[in-house]
Amino acid sequence: MLPGGDLRSLDAMSTIDAQADTLPLGGPSLPQERRLVTELPGPRSAEILARKASAVPAGVGHTVPVAAVAAGGGVVVDADGNSLIDLGSGIAVTTVGSAHPKVAAAIAAQAAQFTHTCFMISPYESYVEVAEALNRLTPGDFAKKTALFNSGAEAVENAIKIARKHTGRQAVVAFDHGYHGRTNLTMALTAKAMPYKSGFGPFAPEVYRAQASYPFRDGLSGAEAAARTILQLEKQIGADNLAAVIIEPIQGEGGFIVPADGYLPAIVEWCRANGVVFIADEVQTGFGRTGAMFASEIFGIEPDLITTAKGIAGGMPLAAVTGRAEIMDASHSGGLGGTYGGNPVACAAALAAIDAYETEGLLERAVEIGALLKDRLAAIQAADPRVGDIRGHGAMIAAEFVDPATGAPDAALTGAVAKAAIAQGVIVLTCGTFGNVIRFLPPLTIGDDLLNEGLDVIAEALAAH
Repeated sequence: MLPGGDLRSLDAMSTIDAQADTLPLGGPSLPQERRLVTELPGPRSAEILARKASAVPAGVGHTVPVAAVAAGGGVVVDADGNSLIDLGSGIAVTTVGSAHPKVAAAIAAQAAQFTHTCFMISPYESYVEVAEALNRLTPGDFAKKTALFNSGAEAVENAIKIARKHTGRQAVVAFDHGYHGRTNLTMALTAKAMPYKSGFGPFAPEVYRAQASYPFRDGLSGAEAAARTILQLEKQIGADNLAAVIIEPIQGEGGFIVPADGYLPAIVEWCRANGVVFIADEVQTGFGRTGAMFASEIFGIEPDLITTAKGIAGGMPLAAVTGRAEIMDASHSGGLGGTYGGNPVACAAALAAIDAYETEGLLERAVEIGALLKDRLAAIQAADPRVGDIRGHGAMIAAEFVDPATGAPDAALTGAVAKAAIAQGVIVLTCGTFGNVIRFLPPLTIGDDLLNEGLDVIAEALAAH
């Protein structure tokens, strides 16, 4: 047995070390360039993807036909040596950049100490430090508490549990175009059927859906959209039955939908007046992504509970529910938790990532990225009416593609542009209830030159279709 409890043989370890020596370094040491040395996928990636098809269920799909071996700054490098511009950040996860030096060092140091005790068995300080940081950083000048979990879906489930326990009510309202996860309860909250819900029911009961604000499609002011929502809440569910309202401040998978001014404050005000817990799902919008630490700040709201994950820990699995202390304390002892929730290695990564957000100008960088994206996309839109709408905040920007004659969503064009861009070495993601939105989620460590080059490729792909 080797030191630290490693049961691998010395020969096996030597082989692994030798293989590692042939791979490019990650993090900011990677050359920041788009480089294609093969078609995608190259032979090594194709081999790995064939093994994936044999070993991994078909339901676990993938967007980009490469096998990644390194990432950092604004690029992802594959097993064949191709370097792709990263405009997705692993779906808004590697916001501080993949293999950020502070995060990588914190992970290594903590792993050398201990990797697990279970916080519910033997607590440790880093969990408490993450909770204290989130209590300080989330909107609202009131006493807060935080519980840590593993994934965004798990955080959402626990926020619903907490709200139901606090209010003694059962009903929960989610919104059209909302996305909250893939577990049974969060599938019930999620609006889009394919690929998230079809064939997986029945779903958790006492979940209702309301219309939110979608200015590009409904043309309503914030006040008008809020009045429509509130009428549904009062007449179709009833305030006395309602435990919680949950909404993404900017709806992510639904299409990066930014609500009209005044919409969210009006819904929060109604919730306060009726004893309903307002939950902001900031899993995708949180941690500097929008140019504020949390998107709720942009809209001037102070949620009762906030769910976070994705960008929280620089790529490590961690999630949280943070909220008013009196609501968070509603559960009995043992009612919240989980074996891996608040894992010490993930907590160390989160503390390092939070330090990066606060000390490295990343919120300001998100604003700069947003301005660049909007300027470039506006120029593309001016020349091509198929770009129906450009929206978002910070490094969370989207372009919605439409039939210019009718305004109908054009999912075929969207998919074709994304596929062509990926083939040319630019990682882009689509989204939207109608499948007609390209979303831009670059790491905040990407340089302007690389970002502009990625947009050049997308513009060329659009012009060719």
